[in-house]
Amino acid sequence: MSILTAATEAPPAASGRPAYRVTGRRVLASEWAKLFSLRSSWIVLGLSLLFVVGFGLIAAFRYRSEIGSAQMNQDFARQNAVGLSLFGTNFAQLTLGVLGVLVTAGEYSTGMIRSTLAAVPRRLPVLWSKAAVTGLVSLVVATAAVFVAFLLGSRIVAGTPGAMGFSHPGVVRSLLGAGLYLCLVGVIGAALGALLRSVAGAISVLVATLMLIPGLITLLPSSWRDGISPYLPGNAGASMFAVTHDATTLTPGAGLLVLLGWTALALAGAAYRLTHTDA
Repeated sequence: MSILTAATEAPPAASGRPAYRVTGRRVLASEWAKLFSLRSSWIVLGLSLLFVVGFGLIAAFRYRSEIGSAQMNQDFARQNAVGLSLFGTNFAQLTLGVLGVLVTAGEYSTGMIRSTLAAVPRRLPVLWSKAAVTGLVSLVVATAAVFVAFLLGSRIVAGTPGAMGFSHPGVVRSLLGAGLYLCLVGVIGAALGALLRSVAGAISVLVATLMLIPGLITLLPSSWRDGISPYLPGNAGASMFAVTHDATTLTPGAGLLVLLGWTALALAGAAYRLTHTDA
């Protein structure tokens, strides 16, 4: 009888399973692991490097071969080493934007987002972590790519009117601005993916925003075009890495502020939908 009583009154054995807490660092680490576990991430990052360096070298070689000839386009003849080296940013912005879309909308297409939000019930840390990981990776890859493109391209155009070096005013600022611009495009892509929850839809909006709308703006009257065009995301970003500016473009600082505003707007929309609608 005493043995049964002792067994009944004995406290339950403590569980051997450790208690885990959801922290920002752990959510960030999980998103980092998910990003690099996907083959598509490596492909998109590789294409981004290829576009920036490859098209930059093609532009530099073309400039070198045609400089001084009658068949050379006058706008192209006025280019410098920075503009030639950054020629591929127009293509890399799409690949890094697609990377951001895949990071967020890709989970909605596979249904994995339900498991993610079950593990992180507060939801918003998931969005911030995805945006931070996408932005950091895009910044590192883009900055490395533009510096390599300029290093190689400046050697190709050495001795021509477009020759420039790192010591020229505005060169380093332009290269860093290009890397930061591509970084923010990746974050905007992640925000659009979380907002629209569709890979195809988010990519379509991204392409329209960066490439189609600026072309359509040119059809407006000049008074309207001059007031709207500099504040579009792509044009504001281009002012961040332009060496020279005129009255129709923003300064690098103003362009950065405008692009940060677009990024914050996209993230705010994504955060609202994430917290107010079901996955």
